[in-house]
Amino acid sequence: MNTYTPMIQQYLQVKSEYTDAFLFFRLGDFYELFFDDAINASQILEITLTSRDGGSKERIPMCGVPHHAAQNYIETLIQKGHRVAICEQTEDPKQSKGVVKREVVRLITPGTIIEGKNMDGKSNHFIASAEELDENRYAYAYLDLSTGEGTSAILTGTEKNLIQELQTLSIRELVVPEQLFVLLSDLAEVHSILLSIEETQLESLVDESFAEQIPAEVSGVCRRLVNYLHRTQKRSLEHIQAFKFQEREELLTIDFHSKRNLELVQSIRGGDQKGSLYWLLDETMTAMGGRKLKQWLHQPLANRMKIEERLLIVTEMLEAYFTRADLRESLKEVYDLERLIGRISFGTASGRDLSQLRQSLLQIPLIKNHLIESGKPALIKTANQLDECGELLSLLKTAIADHPPLSVKEGDIIRDGFHERLDELRYAKKNGKDWIAALELKERERTGIKGLKIGYNRIFGYFIEITKSNIHLADLTRYERKQTLANAERYITDELKEKESLILTAEEESLALEYSLFVDIREQVKQYIPQVQKLAAKVSELDVYSSFAEVSDQYRLTKPTFHDGLELKIVNGRHPVVEKMMNKQHYVPNDCALTSKENMLLITGPNMSGKSTYMRQVAITVIMGQMGCYVPAEQAQLPVTDQIFTRIGAADDLAAGQSTFMVEMLESTYAITHATERSLLLFDEIGRGTSTYDGMALAQAMMEYIHNEIRANTLFSTHYHELTHLETQLDKLRNVHVSAVEQSGKVVFLHKVKNGPADKSYGIHVAELAQLPEPILARARDILQELETGKGLEDKEPQSSLNEQLTFFQETKQQVEKTVREPQQEDVLTTIRELDISGTTPMKALQFLYELQQKIGK
Repeated sequence: MNTYTPMIQQYLQVKSEYTDAFLFFRLGDFYELFFDDAINASQILEITLTSRDGGSKERIPMCGVPHHAAQNYIETLIQKGHRVAICEQTEDPKQSKGVVKREVVRLITPGTIIEGKNMDGKSNHFIASAEELDENRYAYAYLDLSTGEGTSAILTGTEKNLIQELQTLSIRELVVPEQLFVLLSDLAEVHSILLSIEETQLESLVDESFAEQIPAEVSGVCRRLVNYLHRTQKRSLEHIQAFKFQEREELLTIDFHSKRNLELVQSIRGGDQKGSLYWLLDETMTAMGGRKLKQWLHQPLANRMKIEERLLIVTEMLEAYFTRADLRESLKEVYDLERLIGRISFGTASGRDLSQLRQSLLQIPLIKNHLIESGKPALIKTANQLDECGELLSLLKTAIADHPPLSVKEGDIIRDGFHERLDELRYAKKNGKDWIAALELKERERTGIKGLKIGYNRIFGYFIEITKSNIHLADLTRYERKQTLANAERYITDELKEKESLILTAEEESLALEYSLFVDIREQVKQYIPQVQKLAAKVSELDVYSSFAEVSDQYRLTKPTFHDGLELKIVNGRHPVVEKMMNKQHYVPNDCALTSKENMLLITGPNMSGKSTYMRQVAITVIMGQMGCYVPAEQAQLPVTDQIFTRIGAADDLAAGQSTFMVEMLESTYAITHATERSLLLFDEIGRGTSTYDGMALAQAMMEYIHNEIRANTLFSTHYHELTHLETQLDKLRNVHVSAVEQSGKVVFLHKVKNGPADKSYGIHVAELAQLPEPILARARDILQELETGKGLEDKEPQSSLNEQLTFFQETKQQVEKTVREPQQEDVLTTIRELDISGTTPMKALQFLYELQQKIGK
């Protein structure tokens, strides 16, 4: 049996409580890792694996990282989805007997890391919690630990919908009860979300005002999340604000697939922000404003009054050009108030953080004056909502030095004149050093030794150093030897000894007193946390409004008007991101009209003509408008849309074992089952992942269902020209096409949307543009000609008659059901009911009808 040393036994005891984390065990100036932690960490961090004697027969694997450089190593482990437990010495080694007491002071996880080189200032870093309410209903909450802002909501859907919803927020850690942990494990692993178990919901962590602001159904999940944070962070979390509850009817809901397809925050092709709507809209001056913009982009408004309030402020910002310019200059000087307050609450804020808080508060009176001097009512109202935090600013101006260092234990943080005893110690320290400089000059003159110097080190204190070649010039009756070097001797005098004691005492006492004063000031600042958080929210909103105004001015955007009806009218609309990416090239604008009489457009036209771009720009116009921003059009009259659903692009989900067509059907199912009359639906090329007949049947059935049952505003693009006949059957459907012309055998895309169906697809022309080999193109032209003339189809009916035959067959089926009544022929009715019409070819259908007729004796 192994008998470990007391220190290794202590390590193993602590590790037993954190088996799923890397334990960073503090030993002097290093964090050490042992056993399997050391083996695994050395590979991940690419550091040297060594070993040490731990009292057992075999040496113990070990690796370590310097204490001062640990943050980078910790961040690497967190980025790879691991947990790190920080174990510190909790007593002074000089005063301890035996092994120094150690304990874990914080558990760092992917959801609780609050600083590091990979922390984007303009992005929230959320951790979430979820629990199952009943079948297909989940309560969830998410919180940014660095800012303290939390949100709760209820989602109706499957566990996959829950995970997808969390993905839109870039959640990397989800806290759940054990029962849900089992259910979500596989899904979470596929989507790189770390699951953490928390069973308790401490009532004491949630005060009455907190509970009153959220429904009872979500209070439990909020408590679970806050309790997990208290348990793992082991420090003050006073900056955590009351959770907000998402009222679904107040927000424009955009599901995970639609946010991805519309490229709201990142482009599909590059996976980064360039090419996204956020990339276009982000002209914010502060990190807080960047995060607020992203939040509004994820959750636009669905309340007409609130939308118009935002638009009014943007309008006034646009009209008051000089006010906007001055405001943005002032915002440049505002630091990240939310995260500064978070560090103050955590007890990790430095003197520099408090200096940045002071610098930010100094800008508030200037910002208020800019807004008031504009003379604009909405801007003046906003100015009056800005709290200057006068008491806090006075404290920081009085207490904190102009340029404090980053370290909190090296002095020079507290301003001169703030504390009398500190001033005395500083004077003694400074006066003593001046005295030593004067003594050095005096001793040089007295001895005639120009190279004589007075130095200091931590071990020997102050000393007079004389080279051995000059010792004969010194008066050794006054000098007491202190240290011998190879080429010099070091001495001390009674006079220097007396000053040394005074200086060192003043230095030590000064640093200790200054640190104590700083910690006390930092604690005083905590009482102003709610005040600063409210100010930060207002400043970040102002930043977004100014960004909207800048973008509207730069890209020729127009103020939209909203109404309570369902009609949508966009005149000369554009896709603003595509337009920006095109740089100086001309973007062809297009109209879009969805009225009470015609609210479904069936869009045809060749590949690359711009069908998908046209559909996306309509959705982006709606989203920008409901965020409170101007829109890319000459004119826009918009309804208040409650949800946007898109089915655009081809993508599979190999990790979940789903083909491109299955993903297409799942996304379509989610849209159709959740959409309402006030929703906007965008369907691009439905059914192309299966056979032609299957695809057309599904596309037509979907359009009929949306038209007759949901009645939502819908854009539906297709290459199935056979579907254009639906304009005669569905009274609210209108055919439009993206035009193209053929010149000298080449296709020219006009990118203009016109009424009526397209005359052809130009697929072979597009293949030619892609430089497909000429023999293939030539053969394709021959085959196309044969197909269009009806040759080469063997016994199949021409494509153009498919819909008529399907319609005839369905009518005949209904007629047979009505006429057959005899009991002995009930099996015939059963056969008819069970027949899959969409999966039956016209020829088989006719054969089937003939056989039925024979059975019933016709």
